[in-house]
Amino acid sequence: MQVLIENGIAFIIAFQSLAGSWLIAPMQFFSFLGNEEFFLLILPLIYWSIDSALGLQVGLILMTSNLFNYAAKLIFASPRPYWLSSHVRALWLNETSFGIPSGHAQIAASVWGMVAVYYKRFWVWAVALTVIFLIGVSRVFLGAHFPHDVVFGWLLGAAILWAFAYLGQPVGAWLGKKKTSQQVLIAFTGSLLFIALGGGSWSLRRAYQVPETWISGALLAGAHLPDPVDLSGVFTSAGTLFGLAAGAAWSISTAGIRFRAELRACRKTQFQSAPCAMPSA
Repeated sequence: MQVLIENGIAFIIAFQSLAGSWLIAPMQFFSFLGNEEFFLLILPLIYWSIDSALGLQVGLILMTSNLFNYAAKLIFASPRPYWLSSHVRALWLNETSFGIPSGHAQIAASVWGMVAVYYKRFWVWAVALTVIFLIGVSRVFLGAHFPHDVVFGWLLGAAILWAFAYLGQPVGAWLGKKKTSQQVLIAFTGSLLFIALGGGSWSLRRAYQVPETWISGALLAGAHLPDPVDLSGVFTSAGTLFGLAAGAAWSISTAGIRFRAELRACRKTQFQSAPCAMPSA
């Protein structure tokens, strides 16, 4: 690991020196496209205005990826480049968590990958892969991550994407056979499992003391101080997961109830020989 860190610092210093300051704004833009906050901002737009099924899948994989990223960071407890070297310019200053794996790279691979899997079109895949790659590159250029942080983030995000793509249809079919109350209970149980997994990871590092050299590096860079053992993100992910899943179950249930009510009303007003038009759900 030390070899990766030393080589990574040398690579970042060279990358920042060769690229120049003109690349800062574009790289910050691409990093924003991998932010959890960005996806939470556009999620209502996707769900209500574009495709509710895609919006639900994006929300679920976002929260799942976020939780596994939190757990992995606590397991590896790795520093960020500017915590170790004053020669690395910190161009993304609001990070307080451990380094490996890169959350931006991981979330980009899982969420943008989910969009590509959903639409199954070549141009969507091309755009998604380009954005995923540039988000990863931006994290290195901005001094927020080592190259190996980004690669591991991509791999973990791809693994989560594969699990969703492979298991999504059978799990959805299984849930579709359940009553609404059962679906809500399953969503609640899933959120509790999220908390248990995050809490278990947190327990590994609850007494962790951040090295003074890391704190000094962050102060020298003018960045936020390291606070890598914070459990609040787990509760946020678990609560959002439950809200998405339970809300989807309720929405589908009420749509079905409304559909059946409209169909019965339609049949009462039509002649028996004249078929009813299918009401919208």
